Amino acid sequence: MENRREFIKKSALAGLGMSFSASSYARILGANERVRVGIIGFSDRFRQSLAPAFMNHAKNQNFAFVGVSDIWSRRRDEAEQYLKGKNWADSNFFKSRNNDELLDRKDVDAVIISTADFQHALHCVDAVESGRDVYVEKPFAESMEDARKALKAVEKSKRIVQVGSQRRSAPNYHSANEFIRSGKFGDISMVEMTWNVNQPGRWRRAKLVSEIRKEDTDWNRYLLNRPKVEWDPRKYLEFRLFYPYSSGIPGQWMSHQIDTVHWFSGFDHPRSVVANGGVYVWKDGRVNADTFTAVFDYGPDNDKSKGFQVLYSSRMHNEAGGTKEYYYSNGGMINLDTNKITPEGGLQAGPAKDMGMQANLLPEMTLPNAARMETGANTGADPMTSLHMLNWMECVRSRKEPNAPARAGFNHSIANIMATTALQTGKRVAWDAGKNDMILS
Repeated sequence: MENRREFIKKSALAGLGMSFSASSYARILGANERVRVGIIGFSDRFRQSLAPAFMNHAKNQNFAFVGVSDIWSRRRDEAEQYLKGKNWADSNFFKSRNNDELLDRKDVDAVIISTADFQHALHCVDAVESGRDVYVEKPFAESMEDARKALKAVEKSKRIVQVGSQRRSAPNYHSANEFIRSGKFGDISMVEMTWNVNQPGRWRRAKLVSEIRKEDTDWNRYLLNRPKVEWDPRKYLEFRLFYPYSSGIPGQWMSHQIDTVHWFSGFDHPRSVVANGGVYVWKDGRVNADTFTAVFDYGPDNDKSKGFQVLYSSRMHNEAGGTKEYYYSNGGMINLDTNKITPEGGLQAGPAKDMGMQANLLPEMTLPNAARMETGANTGADPMTSLHMLNWMECVRSRKEPNAPARAGFNHSIANIMATTALQTGKRVAWDAGKNDMILS
């Protein structure tokens, strides 16, 4: 039975001559009403990290999982078994064969999207156009067309959308951002980032590939706007190894780290990027690189004399160096692995005096509120994701902008797509501010 608020809203729409349908449904939430959340894509990421993060706060925030949509029947059954086994599912938990079925229901207020990388943007479009708030995993988009379409839909809808760039909810990253923005760090002059693992099985699903059957899923629906090709279980289950279903390293790992560059610097996109890499070790039929390096130039579009460089490198066959994020200025560095600000590498008195200058050395200190936050490559119910999920839940109720809005996802997508294009073409890819698009040079 519908509540009084829903009845009033329907009556008002009818009075304006507007039809009311499930596809345009958006319930007006009261302060104490339960927020009913649907799951779009029962992925490993959802099971291992998003679901535990959600349940950390579900009781206090009065949120609940009410249903799942997944085009593979096995995943729908696994979702029900997993959530009910942990008492994490609503008593009327439902299973939908696809997103259309889920979004046509009236008992869903918001969704969490954790589908294949290339599907995030268009699944987000469908969700916000149906009136739902969204938590969508990164990368936000894997093509410029999809990125633009998704950003336009989100901003037009006024829905609350949180992109899964969870560093934006971590206290140590907030402290680093505040320190840099305060001017105490000095101008960023260089950023070095790595994300290294030694995992031959990363993004592989060999057992599932041997078990999945085309008739148990919906291959055409899976492909969305990608070229129509013959059924390939590897492209379905190991999509991160195959372009255009994923860019691989840029979309999965670089999107997290390059997002902090945009956040800390205030620049929405790189001015240019060059990249190189390839499949040097794990020759298992993959298309996407197992070794990738990109060099970005950031700075004002109208002043090429100002800016800084970002060096990003990642490999999947040797984990030396791990996951690192180093920000440099003339006075020292911020190490976001140790959460330390140090004068390391800063301008010493001797060299400064030789040029008639003063030494420039940062103080040695720990970032405020810098509890250790895991920045490694392995997923899990990590503190950052838990805080990020909580921020989304609070914003669904307050209607305030979340920590990682769609615009932030759009911006990391630009950097990812530019870098992927540079890798694939071997050309320098620049951003044309006048055309608001990338160009090859």
